[in-house]
Amino acid sequence: MVAKVDPDRCTGCETCVDVCPTVAISMVDGKAKIDPELCVDCGTCVDECPSGAISLE
Repeated sequence: MVAKVDPDRCTGCETCVDVCPTVAISMVDGKAKIDPELCVDCGTCVDECPSGAISLE
């Protein structure tokens, strides 16, 4: 499973950046971007994203 961001749904609120335990998420051009090398697929960002822009696939 890999965490993916839907850029059309991402509002740039940075909640995911704040909750990511591995610092795998950064903001690029106002949208969340997940580094697959750092992501451990814990799902914390999925649970905390208020716009539902992040999913585990």
